Amino acid sequence: MKNNAIKLLMISLVMVSCSKSEDVANSVNLHFNNTFKNTTIVLGSADSPAATTNTSASGQLHQFSELKYVISNIRLIKADGSEIPYNVNDLDKGATVIDQAKAATLNYVLSNIPVGDYKQIKFGLGVKQEINTLDQLRFPVFYATAGANDTKMHWEWGTGYRFTKLEGFYGADHKELSIHTGSTINGTNGDESTYKQGVDAYRDITLNLPSLVTVGKSVPQINIRADFDKLLSGKTNTITLGANNAVPSIHSAVEMVKFVDNLGGNGSSDTAGMFTVERVSN
Repeated sequence: MKNNAIKLLMISLVMVSCSKSEDVANSVNLHFNNTFKNTTIVLGSADSPAATTNTSASGQLHQFSELKYVISNIRLIKADGSEIPYNVNDLDKGATVIDQAKAATLNYVLSNIPVGDYKQIKFGLGVKQEINTLDQLRFPVFYATAGANDTKMHWEWGTGYRFTKLEGFYGADHKELSIHTGSTINGTNGDESTYKQGVDAYRDITLNLPSLVTVGKSVPQINIRADFDKLLSGKTNTITLGANNAVPSIHSAVEMVKFVDNLGGNGSSDTAGMFTVERVSN
């Protein structure tokens, strides 16, 4: 009888343990697919036969040799409407640089997400104003990642981060394409006491999920497409590249914002920009 009682107790403990394991927090994987329309982008030099080319709404050919952008301020929205923030004020733990040249960066794992069903995801393209400073002491991991020699997501002249960095070529004669976006500052160059917020290039993205993401028993994946056809052929602006906007040394903040609104939405009528959710895998 004693042995049977011990066996029953052990079985009960195993059952309780299994039941609890199904209800604990788990991870969610975000996978980013960078495309021109439905085609995943392949980077390359001007004469690369493998590089993916695209034709804009205004008829311009263009291709990329470099493609990077910052994702931060991630929030998951439960089926009941409650919001679960993911390290939204910590760039080291809650932000990443998506780099098309580095396959590992196309997946970003959110850890310790509470069990439940989720219907929506929100995130920032760029870094919100409150923490958009090149603070090596506060966020050393993100600072180092964004500033690495092969990443260069720091502004050389400002105090904040680049939000997107696109290099490449356009037109039949492969003219230089270099588009960098990020919030700007006004003031005297080199005198931080005079700096004031200029253009806010941060954009908050809201995406509905095609089906509920269920967190608990397994690690679900959300496949997010970033369609860079929207760079020139966006919902807000149709852009033709030329002498006033193709490289950052000559385009104004006003011209930059046109790219920002296409990529990240204008914040009112468009809160998705170039992003859509391709599918959910539970």
